[in-house]
Amino acid sequence: MFESFYGLSCAPFSRDIPTDELYESAVLEETLGRLEYAAERRWFAVITGDCGTGKTTTIRRYAQTLDPSRFKVLYLSDSKLTPRHFYKGLLEQLGHEAKFYRGDAKRQLHREIELMRGIHHQQPVVVVDEAHLLDREMLEEVRFLLNMKMDAQSPMALILVGQSELWDRLQLQAYAAICQRIDLQCKLTHYDRAEVEAYIKRHLDYAGAKHAIFSDQAMDDIYRYSTGAARLVNKVCTHCLMYGAQNGHRIIDDRMVKRVIEEELS
Repeated sequence: MFESFYGLSCAPFSRDIPTDELYESAVLEETLGRLEYAAERRWFAVITGDCGTGKTTTIRRYAQTLDPSRFKVLYLSDSKLTPRHFYKGLLEQLGHEAKFYRGDAKRQLHREIELMRGIHHQQPVVVVDEAHLLDREMLEEVRFLLNMKMDAQSPMALILVGQSELWDRLQLQAYAAICQRIDLQCKLTHYDRAEVEAYIKRHLDYAGAKHAIFSDQAMDDIYRYSTGAARLVNKVCTHCLMYGAQNGHRIIDDRMVKRVIEEELS
């Protein structure tokens, strides 16, 4: 495998890298700080970004930054999520079997959250991933879920995570009542050229690289191919490392990157 050829201890561009070893861009640091405040204040937040910009990775990093003695993260990711399955999924993560009817399950969830906060002094942080796929009924349920004590306070921090189209959709008049409740909106952007280089170097350092593997010109082509999307950076870098190891190249230059893109990734 290419890891031994380049003297690496692990695959540098895999999805299972520990979150505290990830490259932290300025946007990521700002997003994590704002989301931490959202957890404290039990805010309704929306995180959006194009495909491959690291939305789920950001949430994994965020979940690990929160103090587990103060916060409990509840995570759902289901393109066909319905209100009933929403409450069922949350209650199961809290260790309870949900009541059958939606209204009963909703009241049950509110009771369990009150007990969690009152007895264990923990705040729930609910994360719904792939939220751009939710239908209107589920998005409307979000609005009712956040009502508590005559709308005086929210029972939890709620974070919707989805592709950019989610934010565009929420701007429509039909979703005005939901949009008005949003306390915080974060948009994850593509990396610029300098950030792509810093990202690659950070991941190679984590994997134990002792010297530079990609030339500056190779970095240029990786940036152009990926347009700064982390997922595509991971993909092209991994293919280049495989190609380089198979052909005995210690340094990956721009000609090799172009060949990999044209022959394997086009």
